[in-house]
Amino acid sequence: MLATALRKVRGTPAVAAIATRALSSHARDTNTYIQQALAELKLPERFEKMLVTPRRELCVQLTILNDRDEVQTFEAYRVQHDNARGPYKGGIRYHAECDLDDVRSLASLMTWKTAVMDIPFGGAKGGVTVDPSTLSEMEKERLTRKLVHSFRGVVGPHTDIPAPDMNTGAKEMAWFFDEYSKYMGFSPGVVTGKPIDLHGSLGREAATGRGVFFALRNLLEADGAGGVEGKSFVVQGFGNVGSWAARLIAENGGKVVGVSDVDGALHNPGGLDVEALAEHIQSGSSSVDFKENGTVVVPGQEIFGMECDMFIPAALGAVIDAEIAGKMQCKYIVEAANGPTRPEGDEILNNRGIKILPDIYANGGGVTVSYMEWVQNMQEFKWSEAEVNQKLEDKMTSAFEQIWDIHQKKGVTMRTAAFMLAIEKVLASRQLRGFC
Repeated sequence: MLATALRKVRGTPAVAAIATRALSSHARDTNTYIQQALAELKLPERFEKMLVTPRRELCVQLTILNDRDEVQTFEAYRVQHDNARGPYKGGIRYHAECDLDDVRSLASLMTWKTAVMDIPFGGAKGGVTVDPSTLSEMEKERLTRKLVHSFRGVVGPHTDIPAPDMNTGAKEMAWFFDEYSKYMGFSPGVVTGKPIDLHGSLGREAATGRGVFFALRNLLEADGAGGVEGKSFVVQGFGNVGSWAARLIAENGGKVVGVSDVDGALHNPGGLDVEALAEHIQSGSSSVDFKENGTVVVPGQEIFGMECDMFIPAALGAVIDAEIAGKMQCKYIVEAANGPTRPEGDEILNNRGIKILPDIYANGGGVTVSYMEWVQNMQEFKWSEAEVNQKLEDKMTSAFEQIWDIHQKKGVTMRTAAFMLAIEKVLASRQLRGFC
């Protein structure tokens, strides 16, 4: 299915490599997947650069006074990739290794994610190069408020709507909303992922993990493998996303046989007590100190070689390379993390018959419920948690059906199918608005 608005612009297939500047591995990987989809769509070469080039990039220096009365300076970025389908949308992360290329790549992924999920937003991403563990609570608040001061002219409820990301959460979004409102007036819709008591949405905390669960269930059923019950799962990363996905898997009869986090990995062929593990970690204890009959602690890297029906990467990106792909012992991979699979790993997994449900669909639950939060803020009403969860399930099902249809009819991978779907939608909006 190709959008009517694109029929007039077909021509020579895109064949040139995207190499306009030095790119990080994340950016190169994203561009490779875009190229693969463009080759299937047979679109004119001129679309290639347009699709990967952000509309705006901002780099600023944030200076704060720390608790020792010393001046500290941090680099901050906001990349606005595309707004053809609606306001820019994307999280803000605090990480010591955050750089412009990674933010650029993640902004691009947000464009395709919002398009796949069919929500009226574009794609953006932000980040600050900082190790948040070195900051006190007051220093983090000063940094967040200084970030708002620097970016207040380019974000807004109808312009660019940030959200939590790595090492940021509801608390940081509350500070962001408060500081922005000082300048622009009461504006709860300027960010999503806020606390429930401060115009947040019910269901937002679990949304990404719940979306991952809906995604994997859809895949198992469509592929004729039955439901979740009785299947074995390994979850790499037990933060917010991984823990919620694991909980829902266990609640629905699945067996989580392996879990890892920054401290190490746990393996239990009989299935871990996911709820007990989550409570153990939330109490401040290390995952490797979790005591349960049949559970053993193994080195973190062994998580990738654990035998299971489905592997769920839910931590950092670019972890499944060619070497790791050759070791994996699963039938399915559902990408809860952003960009976890390198193209060379992707090729090996596909050749081995391991089916991959890509990140731009699988972890789309977070931005989908962020959209619902924004709608509630703008319309000044509240949905119940049950209503939010049902709307999320409907969105995840609808998007999957479109991806699966392209996958089956065109004979392409689900990743390529998802990018084809997203690119068609973005280009149709660009064409109709006169952007290209």
